[in-house]
Amino acid sequence: MIFASFLKAVGQIGDPRFRRVLLFGVGLTLALLVAAYAAVLWVIQVTVGDTTTLPLIGEVTWVGDLLGAGSFLLMLVLSVFLMVPVASAITSMFLDTVAEAVEERHYPGLSPARPVPFGEALKDTVNFLGILIVANIVALALYAVFTPFALFIFWGLNGYLLGMEYFQLAAMRRVGREGARALRRRHRWTIWAAGVLMAMPLSVPLVNLLIPILGAATFTHLYHAIQARPDPSG
Repeated sequence: MIFASFLKAVGQIGDPRFRRVLLFGVGLTLALLVAAYAAVLWVIQVTVGDTTTLPLIGEVTWVGDLLGAGSFLLMLVLSVFLMVPVASAITSMFLDTVAEAVEERHYPGLSPARPVPFGEALKDTVNFLGILIVANIVALALYAVFTPFALFIFWGLNGYLLGMEYFQLAAMRRVGREGARALRRRHRWTIWAAGVLMAMPLSVPLVNLLIPILGAATFTHLYHAIQARPDPSG
């Protein structure tokens, strides 16, 4: 079920609506990272200034430049870990576009879904973005301590987060927030496994930028596959 959903999503990757969401999500993510770095530079400039007085050395002018260079390197390192999670969070605001494209092509007989209001989607995105950033920053310590298992920790953590968020958003369009949560709890292991499948290519540069779109499409298929299965409870 998971691989069938993923292959259907891959087969639709050339859809123009997929491309628009991808370009918009990546563009907003880059703009956000650049703005964050600009804010860091501004804080350095305000707190350090053009000159700094150091004990035993006196007045120097290179502290601000050193901090600026260090913050740039730090931002590069963080962007490796945060680029895709942030893009995923931003793209989640536009899941409806991806889900509609998937349902038009593969599930044409469905009734119109309940669109998620933009304000509600924005709130969910901000919450998800915060969780993603904090979780991945905390995970940096785990990567350092458990270096041989760093990749598996990365896959497991981001697989859980991506699976939880994308399934919730895909299901919420059809069964509402509470119904989506109930389904997510009932099928959490399947959803986590599908999330790990989405997280594995996150380690591959360029390919990882496609994951938010493929994830949204895959979990739309997965939701419909789960709903189509007979309920064992009767």
